[in-house]
Amino acid sequence: MSTVTPESFNEATIGRFDREVAKYPDEQRISAVMACLSIIQQEQGFVSPAAEAALAAYLRVEPIAVHEVTTFYNMYNQRPVGKFKLNVCTNLPCQLRDGQKALHHLEHKLGIAMGETTADGMFTLQQSECLGACADSPVMLVNDRHMCSFMSNEKLDQLVDGLRASEGKS
Repeated sequence: MSTVTPESFNEATIGRFDREVAKYPDEQRISAVMACLSIIQQEQGFVSPAAEAALAAYLRVEPIAVHEVTTFYNMYNQRPVGKFKLNVCTNLPCQLRDGQKALHHLEHKLGIAMGETTADGMFTLQQSECLGACADSPVMLVNDRHMCSFMSNEKLDQLVDGLRASEGKS
């Protein structure tokens, strides 16, 4: 396993980091941590421990300061995930409106348990805390960007089948 150092980030990545860090006084460089973690994830697909350490060196903070952020938010993947990451809200309001049933339906449809990735690398299934759309439950987030509401079993099937078809894997 290779070790990532600040020098391991390419020039374009460092330029992106620099633009984020420039938004804050130098003594508050850590304030750019979330934006920089997002950049790493966009470029590498996940945030490895080595990338965390390299970002900490770049930001001139202790590695734990970066690791705390990576592990607190579920939008940062700490390991490789499928092409489509499906986060199903299982917080209490969604639980009361079939959030857990939606998660179980997806587990059955995809043939994986929560937290796993399908063998073909297409889907990773996760539960998440509140997505802020309780009135629309059950809700889910696809790839941390696309909110899906009122996810009945039929709509879940359509979503998965549509994503598979978009990749030519129906």
